[in-house]
Amino acid sequence: MAFFKINSLLFLPMGGPPGRGLVLGFYAQPPGRRGAGPVPGKTFAPNAFIRIGTDDTVTLMINKSEMGQGVYTALPMLIAEELECDWKQVRLEAAPVDPAYNHTEWVILQGTGGSSSVRSEWDRLRQAGATAREMLISAAADLWKTEKSLCRAENGKIIHQNGKSVTFGELAARAATLPVPENVALKNSSQFKVIGKPIKRLDTPEKTTGQAVFGMDVRIPGMLTALVARSPVFRGTIISFKDDQTRAVPGVRDVLQVPSGVAVVAEDFWSAKNGRDLLDIKWNEGDAADLSTDKLREMYKKLANTPGSAARAQGDIQKAFAGAARLLTAEYEVPYLAHAMMEPLNCVVDFRNDHCEIWTGTQAQTLDREAAADVLGLKPGQVALHTTLLGGGFGRRANPQSDFVTEAAHVAKILKKPVMVVWTREDDIRGGYYRPMWNDKIAAALDEKNNLVGWRHTIVGQSVFEGSAYELMIENDIDPSSVEGAEDIPYDIPNILVDVHSPKISVPVQWWRSVGHSHTAFVVESFIDEVAHATQKDPFEFRRALLGGHPRHKHVLELA
Repeated sequence: MAFFKINSLLFLPMGGPPGRGLVLGFYAQPPGRRGAGPVPGKTFAPNAFIRIGTDDTVTLMINKSEMGQGVYTALPMLIAEELECDWKQVRLEAAPVDPAYNHTEWVILQGTGGSSSVRSEWDRLRQAGATAREMLISAAADLWKTEKSLCRAENGKIIHQNGKSVTFGELAARAATLPVPENVALKNSSQFKVIGKPIKRLDTPEKTTGQAVFGMDVRIPGMLTALVARSPVFRGTIISFKDDQTRAVPGVRDVLQVPSGVAVVAEDFWSAKNGRDLLDIKWNEGDAADLSTDKLREMYKKLANTPGSAARAQGDIQKAFAGAARLLTAEYEVPYLAHAMMEPLNCVVDFRNDHCEIWTGTQAQTLDREAAADVLGLKPGQVALHTTLLGGGFGRRANPQSDFVTEAAHVAKILKKPVMVVWTREDDIRGGYYRPMWNDKIAAALDEKNNLVGWRHTIVGQSVFEGSAYELMIENDIDPSSVEGAEDIPYDIPNILVDVHSPKISVPVQWWRSVGHSHTAFVVESFIDEVAHATQKDPFEFRRALLGGHPRHKHVLELA
């Protein structure tokens, strides 16, 4: 599947500054989520992110996935700061998949990742709030036949300087008739009342009472549950299977072969699991059958002793090491790591010939909708994807192949009934798409005064960008995520060589929380400590002396 299908995305003409506009006529509400959809003629919707009802409720459409990191509070704070709404009246909805909600940095994709949610929406959401505020002030000024300069917004009301006031809800209908202003001024940070202030999370009450809807909580009429038996070896394929015992299990409704394995469909999870346990499957395990950690470690060690693709080559590394008074070396190994989210993967698909609805906790709405549409033979616009709360993500729910969504789509396509495909905890841990296994060989050259004059770092591990939407970022066989935190170290060392090997192995890998830094930071900083120890220097002072050219890093170190 091609990841970028620009011609299949429907871009709506937007009025006003880039990233804003009047977006009408779409609304999607996952079951159980708080808030109400817009009612024609009764809702002020100045842009894609804000709905103000005549009952004074302020419904905010959030285009990022809430997986525990707090964006269902942080992003509303950006809007509320400029809108001057009453925080108690704020309601949330997960935004539908629409170009209006695309990531401001990824441009043609709607998704959540890279710790970018607040950064990427900092300007756009504040502009959305400020635009709505100015329209409400204009509506009040028009109502009172007075000047806008005599009115201000505060706590869900527009207040005249003579003391009279009117609520946002009372102004909603009038404000909806006004033109959308351009280039609205934003507050100075010294005026902030919400941003940077302690505030209660908006998603705490429903999570506390159990009303919150995660993917695993979705229930729709007629829904069945499926578990898939997948190959015990990565990339394995089915030779044959017997399902007699499985079909005899009470509650089992069907057994289906899908590209990823054999799906057992039942009335409930436990029946599906018991039925799956009784499947008799013969697998063609392929070339990966003899793959082992020991063999990979041996391969990685050999590669680490050979030159790789140079990500950073500074100074004369050979001269620095040849003339060194002292050499220090170390080797670091880290294993494959599963994302191990609290909520295992799951996806509900309701496929009805010419349209489909999907409920899942995803970090990659655009890609997942496109992938499901491909499987089902639909256009992306015929697929409505509802983003539920995520019980953890860490990148696993932004899968470049949309694996757990396409698998559910395949099951639903054959079954022709609503179905939830559930991964057990065991499935989740051994199902692939891990943070890669890494081997790092690193060396330091010291002069006669124990100054660090040379740094050589060889990295060995699979590329997570290969085969993903970010593959175009791989240049000269270097995946930038493999070397981040290593090739850009801020320490003042005159001679540096950082190179990388990216072996192609059958184990599926993808980004894992903090991506490259999760292993490079461990290696680099551990070895800095080793060098400081070997030279009998305090680790803090040793680092501080190496950060003269990077005052910001130095300041952070001193604060810490």
